Amino acid sequence: MSVISFKQAPLKMTGSAKREVRTQFAALCYRVVDGETQILLVTSRQRGRWIIPKGWPVEGATPADAAATEAFEEAGVTGKTFNICLGIYSYTKVMDDGEADLPCAVSVFPVRVKKVLKTYPEMCERRRKWFSAKKAASKVREPELRKILKHFDPALLER
Repeated sequence: MSVISFKQAPLKMTGSAKREVRTQFAALCYRVVDGETQILLVTSRQRGRWIIPKGWPVEGATPADAAATEAFEEAGVTGKTFNICLGIYSYTKVMDDGEADLPCAVSVFPVRVKKVLKTYPEMCERRRKWFSAKKAASKVREPELRKILKHFDPALLER
């Protein structure tokens, strides 16, 4: 697995055309139990597919911080966020307001889960479940995300 480590300054948001590729930030929420890495997946709101928490950039927040916010809102977890991009995957966001679908490039940041909350903002809209890395990879649709999950090794983060 390759990891790219960088210090990312807070983003300055600028307007863009509707059909351009959009950027999102995602949290790969994980824990290690009895030596086995487990990854937390959540369901999407519309179709109930298994995904990792992700969302739009937040002005003034680093990409890793934006990913941590999504982990809290969508999965109800908090923990240690690493300012390391594990990889990038793409998907097409289906818009529910009749707008044209949006192509998205998603940067993935690891979050070592320290606390799983009983209540969180999107608890009534999503399900969450822990999976082994291999099983999590088999549950997601996007091939690049599948590869990121399958090859994730948290030991590389602690070096």
